[in-house]
Amino acid sequence: MTQEHHVDKPQQRGRLRRFFGKEFFIFKRQIHWLLGDDDFAKVNRDVQFNNVLIKHRSFLLRPLKDVDMYLQRNKVTNLKIAIGYLDKVVIKPGQTFSIWRLVGRPTKLKGYLEGMTLHNGKISKDTGGGLCQLGNLLYWMALHTPLTIKERWRHGFDVFPDVNRTIPFACGATLAYNYIDLQIANPTDKHFQIHLWLDEEYLNGEITCEVDLKTTYQIYETDHLIKHQWWGGYTRHNKIWKKTTTLADNCETEELVSENNAIMMYNPLIEG
Repeated sequence: MTQEHHVDKPQQRGRLRRFFGKEFFIFKRQIHWLLGDDDFAKVNRDVQFNNVLIKHRSFLLRPLKDVDMYLQRNKVTNLKIAIGYLDKVVIKPGQTFSIWRLVGRPTKLKGYLEGMTLHNGKISKDTGGGLCQLGNLLYWMALHTPLTIKERWRHGFDVFPDVNRTIPFACGATLAYNYIDLQIANPTDKHFQIHLWLDEEYLNGEITCEVDLKTTYQIYETDHLIKHQWWGGYTRHNKIWKKTTTLADNCETEELVSENNAIMMYNPLIEG
């Protein structure tokens, strides 16, 4: 087994350590917001760009093994509240888009409900749960633009088997207020806008630009494999690549986006 595919068995930490550790990192991030020099993107509903770079959607209610559907329905409420803080955000040149900087802490006072969360690969529930679907959507869309990923946290566990998967494995972004964030930076001289909305079936999103960039983007997977680790579990691995094509001269460039290693929480072997 090569070193790059070696994954240690997950550690179990005590409840108090988890709580105080979480609050410490939340406070640390709040201090950075207060004293840092980052220029964060803001919502501007007076602006509308018509050049759509990417449009994507994901199912709101998807039956999952051992997950009560009320958590899925509560997730829809949580998403509706969160995108109210994010819809029509404009990312100007040099600015950074941060989910948590705009959304703030999801609390019951703001109307957030109990939704599904994951802890060490196990299904749990907490106020504001389910917002990772928003992180997944925004990350996937950002990959199809010249915007760059400043901060993204990978899912460390592969919890559910692939069912109707439309994008490669490990193309999502996990979230936890506020130190596990998705931040997207704009290194260009163009303005971009994120539009988010819900309909009866889907969480929808699109990223637009003030000009037609005449560029296409393709995100694809290589080196996918499943490994049986020394401690008995299975892990899943792949590489995600981004191909950028400039339509004016048909020039292509490729870059490695990420190498992913995740612990599988289900048995990948199918008994005959």
